Amino acid sequence: MKTFMPKSGEVERNWQVVDAEGKILGRLATEIANTLRGKNKPNFTPHMDTGDFVVVINAGKISLTGKKLTDKVYYHHTGYPGGIRGITAEKLLEKKPEQLLIEAVKGMLPKNKLQSVFMKKLKVYAGADHPHAAQLPKAASI
Repeated sequence: MKTFMPKSGEVERNWQVVDAEGKILGRLATEIANTLRGKNKPNFTPHMDTGDFVVVINAGKISLTGKKLTDKVYYHHTGYPGGIRGITAEKLLEKKPEQLLIEAVKGMLPKNKLQSVFMKKLKVYAGADHPHAAQLPKAASI
C-alpha cells in the first residue's frame, strides 16, 4: 500500500474565527499555530501547507499570566549601530494588540520557507469586527 500524499490543489482550506477575549496568549497561540499548519487534519504533511485560515478577533482583550505584562520585553533592531529597541508586553498590548499575538504565533511555527505562507493565513483584529464575512468562517472551539 502506498502512502497518501495530498496535492496542493486537493487541500480543502476552511476559515475559522477565534475569539481571544479572556484567553491566555501562549495557549491560544499554540492552537492557532497547529490550525495554520494543518496538524489537526488527517492529511497533515510536514513539508506542505495543509492548514486553514484563522481570523482572530478581540486580540486587545487577551491575557497573560504571572508578571509577563511588565517583565516580558519584545526586542527589535532598527538597523543602525546601537539601534536595539525593546517594548514591554503591557505597552505593546496598548499600542498594537495584534502584534502581540502575531509574534507569539510566529515563534511557534517552523523557521523555514513555509513560515511566511502560514503567517499570510493569519488575520488578527483588535476589535470584534472583521472584513472576512464573505468567506463564511466557522467559530473555532479553542
